[in-house]
Amino acid sequence: MTIEVGQRLPAGKLTEATEFDPENGCPINPQAFDLAEATSGKKIAIFGVPGAFTPLCSAQHLPGYVALADQIKAAGADEIWCMAVNDVFVMAEWGKANNAAGKVRMMADGSAELTKALGLDRDLTAGGMGIRCFRFGMIVDNGVVTYLGVEGSGEFGVSKAETILEQL
Repeated sequence: MTIEVGQRLPAGKLTEATEFDPENGCPINPQAFDLAEATSGKKIAIFGVPGAFTPLCSAQHLPGYVALADQIKAAGADEIWCMAVNDVFVMAEWGKANNAAGKVRMMADGSAELTKALGLDRDLTAGGMGIRCFRFGMIVDNGVVTYLGVEGSGEFGVSKAETILEQL
């Protein structure tokens, strides 16, 4: 069952790496955090993507949030999170490649546990990608979903940065 507006986020964890080794540039010191704790008392714009470094995600989705980060935050979001079923190191590198630091937090759901708990998982095994996340946009206020837009295959509208900005 997919999470709905008005529901509290399920229990879960996401992982983030914000430090990089000065010698080789690789992400280091990943930190897991509790979803309930991280969303308590905050309004967070969360967008999910099928995968880091994939075409639409890299060409439009993440760059749109990076470009509009200041406006989204000015409209009331305390933070912006990008979530994908990728490992924390891939997410950190993808954020680095898109200049997301200080604008969008790059959150890894490496085993799809939170994605499944949200009911936003999709099986892309036939295409060689395994279990992934639907493309979505969500606004969470103090742990409760106030907006949710889930895209169908090939769609890009209800989850993009401009739509989230309008919803804030």
